[in-house]
Amino acid sequence: MTLAAASAQDGRFMAVALTMARRNTGRTGPNPSVGCVLTQGEGADARIIGRAVTAGGGRPHAETLAISGAVEPVAGSTAYVTLEPCAHHGKTPPCAEALIDAQVARVVVAIEDPNPKVAGQGITALKKAGIEVSVGVAAREARDAVAGFLSRIERQRPHITLKLATSLDGRIAAHTGASQWITNDLARRRAHMLRASHDAIMVGSSTALIDDPLLTCRIAGLEAHSPIRIVADGRLRLPLTAKMVRSATEIPTWLLTLGKADPARAQAFGDCGLEVLAVPEGDDHLMNMAQAMKMLGERGVNTLLVEGGAHLASSLLQNELVDRLVWFRAPSIIGGDGRGAAAAIGVDHPDMAPKFHLSDVRRLGDNMMEVYEFEI
Repeated sequence: MTLAAASAQDGRFMAVALTMARRNTGRTGPNPSVGCVLTQGEGADARIIGRAVTAGGGRPHAETLAISGAVEPVAGSTAYVTLEPCAHHGKTPPCAEALIDAQVARVVVAIEDPNPKVAGQGITALKKAGIEVSVGVAAREARDAVAGFLSRIERQRPHITLKLATSLDGRIAAHTGASQWITNDLARRRAHMLRASHDAIMVGSSTALIDDPLLTCRIAGLEAHSPIRIVADGRLRLPLTAKMVRSATEIPTWLLTLGKADPARAQAFGDCGLEVLAVPEGDDHLMNMAQAMKMLGERGVNTLLVEGGAHLASSLLQNELVDRLVWFRAPSIIGGDGRGAAAAIGVDHPDMAPKFHLSDVRRLGDNMMEVYEFEI
């Protein structure tokens, strides 16, 4: 087989592995969602004999599942993995060891694992066992598929997506606070799908007070994939009768608050099943959002979806903590007395504004969904 044909074959099977990896994004934390595909044969005879993705909760790993579920003998096969196989003993045996024991002939790795516990050791172990290893196939796509895990390892915080649902003039509510519903059913359904693909979802205390949301994924078949719910509530204003409080024993719910918050009230939330996390104070005497995000990373949150409100959005934008912006726009004008998508962030000149680049646009009936990536 020519080099070009081999490269095309590697790209084709790695694309399948990446599709597998994306399937469980938001369900495997703190581990990354990894795809693994096993093949036998070359060229026109090449065929998939096993495929798997990291299981919910992060275990078992994809390589182990693909090997155990293979429909043909694995010896002599090629394994395509979206992230370097682990080489350390943790709650599961090393995946590199599993591939060696299965006698695969070749391993194609999209990207190396930056986790210090791995960091090239899996690739080294495979090579020492006489297995041919290729690295870098579909690397850009693989980094995007595990962006949350990479962010937590490399930047000690989750990959953060800010979701906005506004009118054409950027309003999230009328002057009365009424916001249901600005966007259409298709947009709201897509927003629920976003929830299912993130480890955690976060709102500010004002949004929690005004909307009293459940913050669950309400799409048939995805109800079990509702993320951890987080409320940034510096003064613990959330009522004990709120929907999130009443359902905290069923769905993990965290409150981020200031250390000076009332201990008795914090205990009351704890008694209801919520976890109350004290966040250091910033220079403005509000929560230090950078420290808050670091705390979430330390607790294993790879991906965080932020759904508002305006003050939380502005705090994250001001501190350059938004990695991706998903903006749903409805064809309506609410006007200047409506509530804006973000509060003041101190921009004195357009050059100072946070910059994003457009990466995707989709039409949802008469609504639009635009995806922007932060420009570093």
